[in-house]
Amino acid sequence: MLLFYLQMLDTPEDKHKFELVYEEYRSYMFHVANKILRNREDSEDAGHQAFISIAEHIDKIGDPISNLTKGYVLTIAEHKAIDIIRSNKRNSYIPLDETFIDAPTMDQALEYCGEDSLSKCILKLPANYREIIMLKYVQGYSSREIAGMLNITEANAIKLDQRAKKKLRELYAEEDKYDN
Repeated sequence: MLLFYLQMLDTPEDKHKFELVYEEYRSYMFHVANKILRNREDSEDAGHQAFISIAEHIDKIGDPISNLTKGYVLTIAEHKAIDIIRSNKRNSYIPLDETFIDAPTMDQALEYCGEDSLSKCILKLPANYREIIMLKYVQGYSSREIAGMLNITEANAIKLDQRAKKKLRELYAEEDKYDN
């Protein structure tokens, strides 16, 4: 891959400078992009786009191994990762994920799979509360992802989660009262 970037440069000095930057910072750049995107493929794309940008602006780099250069290339990687997020939002889609297919929806019944009182209380929740609990705490989706799945705002998803937990606490307290 390094050869691809080096072909974009004209002088041997620029090629050497880019090679030093590439070897020194590529793992940091991937780490920064992955921290933002949480997706290996998108993080690699962000790194690739960042290196193209660095090659195009190699004249802005003085000493390739310095804190100034490190900050510069990591900022580029961060911006490219954010650009990918923006692009994904414009072309938003819900990935086909088997865990989502198996997740209960409001019009599906949950199967009872436990003898503990918490499971019984979850089954007593209204369908929309049960769905939020299952998506967030069993399937591991974030409030933002749940909002996208349910076509509601993120604020509504957070509020629905709060109400579901409150109702679950009430049901659990009642269940605990009857068990004792």
